Amino acid sequence: RAGMPPTGPGRPGAAPAGPAGAQAARRPSAGGRIEILAIGSSTGGPDALTKVLTGIPADFPVPIVITQHMPPVFTKMFAERLDRSTPLHVVEAGDGMELTPGWAYVAPGDQHLVLHRRGTATLTQLSGAPPENSCRPAVDVMFRSVAALYRGSAYAAVLTGMGHDGRGGAKVLRDAGAEVLAQDEATSVVWGMPGAVVGAGLADEILPLERIAAHLVSRIKTGRSAAVAR
Repeated sequence: RAGMPPTGPGRPGAAPAGPAGAQAARRPSAGGRIEILAIGSSTGGPDALTKVLTGIPADFPVPIVITQHMPPVFTKMFAERLDRSTPLHVVEAGDGMELTPGWAYVAPGDQHLVLHRRGTATLTQLSGAPPENSCRPAVDVMFRSVAALYRGSAYAAVLTGMGHDGRGGAKVLRDAGAEVLAQDEATSVVWGMPGAVVGAGLADEILPLERIAAHLVSRIKTGRSAAVAR
């Protein structure tokens, strides 16, 4: 693939999920137009992200931002591998990249990924702020930034990982009206991060890894089509 991203200025009911019988806290008001997908992961995340992104088509109508706990240099190599092996354009995020549908932006090791607006464009910004949850990049930092800009038009997914990074950010997203998905326990290498989200009652959906991509594509494309029809 040639080029780089441009730069510049309700669902009723709750079904059991996972061996622990955790339930998704589904909200009847959810189901509107989605403008961004944010994904957080840690232990087991590289394989999980590869599986999810492989199932997302190149014409995906929104940008994707990703925080995977990983050291510097490795995040760049990981992004390059995802770019080669999935239908999406995947890059390690830098300062000032304009978010583009069908592109995924991976937070670089030892830098938080945050977003800001310049006119009508949403741009990436890297931050050397202190670690959160002993992590930099931290999922919570990215999720809060997404919530501040996109509020209820964001969709977040928390995949396999150790610890509880993402739980605080998921609460901010949910409070802003966004939807949150958590990977189930059975398919997680470590059910720390998604389990923390589920345990706090913040997950709208709890799904096995093999069903996540199809759900994201269906939910986001359907919501956008419905908004256009109205």
